[in-house]
Amino acid sequence: MRAVVLAVGFVAAVTAGVAALAVIAPGAGRSGDAPARPVASGAHSSALPEPATPAPTVPGVPGAPVVAFYGDSYTLGTGASEVSKRWSSIVCAERGWAEVNPSVNGRGFVNNRPSTPPDYLASDEIPLVVAAHPDIVFVTMGLNDTFSMPARAEAVHAAIVTDLATLRRELPDARLVVVEPFWYTDERPASVPQVITWVHEAAAALGADYIAGASHWIEGHPEWMAPDGLHPNDAGYAAMAARMSTSLTALGL
Repeated sequence: MRAVVLAVGFVAAVTAGVAALAVIAPGAGRSGDAPARPVASGAHSSALPEPATPAPTVPGVPGAPVVAFYGDSYTLGTGASEVSKRWSSIVCAERGWAEVNPSVNGRGFVNNRPSTPPDYLASDEIPLVVAAHPDIVFVTMGLNDTFSMPARAEAVHAAIVTDLATLRRELPDARLVVVEPFWYTDERPASVPQVITWVHEAAAALGADYIAGASHWIEGHPEWMAPDGLHPNDAGYAAMAARMSTSLTALGL
């Protein structure tokens, strides 16, 4: 059975502007925020667009599992000195996995997204992840959406449910493991636990595993933040990678 890990995480931002969080890293793109609309729980999309199969961002050993990442700047590695220092690449290197990482700065379930679930464009990360035919998928998404709360709460909730259900449907043999969304400051507005709850509930509805506590992984460590004050630095990503590795080992991955 192929394993699919959904690490639903947050991209760091400040209310002075979500765009401030979307610091463009080398090779990263940004699209405008598309209007979101509610989607009923369990709704099915039409056939996904079929983009070309993405090449591994970081190749693994021959025959290694392909690991795709659906994420924001915390998975793209914004703030790291180089790609190899981000948590996703550290975890993949440790395990010999081939990494496919189309993560986008400023991305959320509704924020800075080129399409509205379930009407996915080929440029959306969901079709790109599915086209990679991955054995493992990390989904690190949600922090940016907290800055659209409560005005877009219904759309955020619907997109969480639809995205996770779509990955389950399109990757029917996959194991889904949802990781609690990341967070970046010691202060936690009410929108943070609300989005975490929705992510957890969506994972439970699909029978997915869930890694709790990830929103606290860099809490209380200002020395782990990059100069922008929004993203981890190399030490922060290393700490995240260590916590993720421990959690994955506990899950047998």
